[in-house]
Amino acid sequence: MRWCVSIGALLVAGAMAAGDVAGIAAPDSSSQLTDAKDNLSSVDIELAIAVDVSYSMDLDELAVQREGYAQAIVSKDFLQAIRTGPHSKVAVTYFEWSASSDQKIVIPWRVIDGPESADAVAAEIMKTPVRRGSRTSISGAIYFAMPLFEENPYHGLRRVIDISGDGPNNNGAPVTDARDAALQKGITINGLPIMVKEPSYSTMDIDNLDLYYEDCVIGGPGSFVVTIKDRDKFKEAIRSKLILEVAGRTPEHRIVPVIEKDPGVPCLVGEKMWQDRWGR
Repeated sequence: MRWCVSIGALLVAGAMAAGDVAGIAAPDSSSQLTDAKDNLSSVDIELAIAVDVSYSMDLDELAVQREGYAQAIVSKDFLQAIRTGPHSKVAVTYFEWSASSDQKIVIPWRVIDGPESADAVAAEIMKTPVRRGSRTSISGAIYFAMPLFEENPYHGLRRVIDISGDGPNNNGAPVTDARDAALQKGITINGLPIMVKEPSYSTMDIDNLDLYYEDCVIGGPGSFVVTIKDRDKFKEAIRSKLILEVAGRTPEHRIVPVIEKDPGVPCLVGEKMWQDRWGR
């Protein structure tokens, strides 16, 4: 890519130099400024990282999750994945979510293009106080993320929501409505279901959260799920998922959701559990 740009620049320069003879006009300065601005705002991916901070996540999980994302962003493998893209830079925003009306941006949109910018984002993630919120609204997180792509100044080849969580949607709109709305806008959703604890009715857990994410949450070209079932591999899973997203690849042996058939896990299972327990 860089070699082609260099050749192109030489050809343009040659054409401009020969303009008096060949009648070729040089581009005006406003066109050059527009091209330069577009180049500065072009990235390989616009990645919205949506992190569950509901009360079903214990404080240790919240801390490990924070550390996992911070360490993944500065890891050698992640930075190498960025360098393989045509622009060698990505735009990232990081927000926390719980109920349908509870989302907080921790990192506004930032460009990561090397170790220095990665270190700055990771440090900002780690210095933000850990918080928790009630309810679990995956749909609320998706709806919150969608306008973030329209509001940021970057132009990515792909737009992806990376959503983590340890339970099904039990608040706000049905998760499938939010998923479908995002897909209509060309946004891909990937999932990071957290299954490091034994499911408990008291925390509104379900046994097969990974299948729920596959059937009800993720979608779009190349969408995938990376499941965390071992607390010791929490950080490794986060790093692997971010690398796959930036590189535009999917894990091997991926289970592809078949939207034409009924999901294996009811997509309103979380809402039903909440209704059964609280009557509302």
